[in-house]
Amino acid sequence: MDRIAVCPGSFDPVTLGHIDVIRRTAKLFDKVIVVVMSNYRKKNLGCFTPQERVELIERCIPDLGNVTVDYSAGLLVDYARSVGACAIVKGLRAVSDFEDEFQQALTNKNLAPEIETVFVTTSAEYMFLSSSVIKQVCELGGDIGKFVSPEILDDIVERVSRKK
Repeated sequence: MDRIAVCPGSFDPVTLGHIDVIRRTAKLFDKVIVVVMSNYRKKNLGCFTPQERVELIERCIPDLGNVTVDYSAGLLVDYARSVGACAIVKGLRAVSDFEDEFQQALTNKNLAPEIETVFVTTSAEYMFLSSSVIKQVCELGGDIGKFVSPEILDDIVERVSRKK
């Protein structure tokens, strides 16, 4: 039986930090489903539609045969249960991420005791990266080429520049 992990996030847009966590998670599990989730705290800040985010992620990881990308607007544990996942993998950049992620992990464990939450710390070179930082730097005319995959750089620059 395959060990399936769900790697959730809003990914608006996907960063090299996200890709780092996805690639490393793919080495740990038989199958990884990267799931674009709606973040209730970020409802009006979406730069890309959920389907666009799915497509952007897919373009960044074509070499990962055990990773698929999906979208869900529902409860994460319900999605994880529906795909037979044994784990939810969450990336951590800094200690400040831990408090919120820990609270979510405890809630998820209460709702779905059979599913574990696994934390993967991002590699040091990506600890400062967030989708919000990338959008801000791009909007102000900065070079985001070191922060996102080259496959999607032009898409992000075009979209963020249009929002000005």
